[in-house]
Amino acid sequence: QVQLVESGGGLVQPGGSLRLSCVASGLIFRPNVMGWYRQTAGKERELVATVSSSSNTNYLDSVKGRFTISRDNANNTVHLQMNSLKPEDTAVYYCSLRSYMYNDWGQGTQVTVSS
Repeated sequence: QVQLVESGGGLVQPGGSLRLSCVASGLIFRPNVMGWYRQTAGKERELVATVSSSSNTNYLDSVKGRFTISRDNANNTVHLQMNSLKPEDTAVYYCSLRSYMYNDWGQGTQVTVSS
């Protein structure tokens, strides 16, 4: 059983920055993909950024150049550095871990961008 522990969410002003972190523990299968998805009221959950165990990355078009994802494979930890935040980035952000065996999700952490 995999556990995902998230941290770093909160309230920030437009133009500010936040750094999200997620630590996975338990039985981790490789190869895998770790990353972040987000969801707002009335919308489907969307991919924000992912990074595979072979270091391939993928980003939502609207966050390219502003967000950076990275991971520490030894510690099964993923980070999302979010800069130049906009009100449109407000959402619940979910950490994810996907492998051929399991698809796991964190509980979600609220990110609010407002003045």
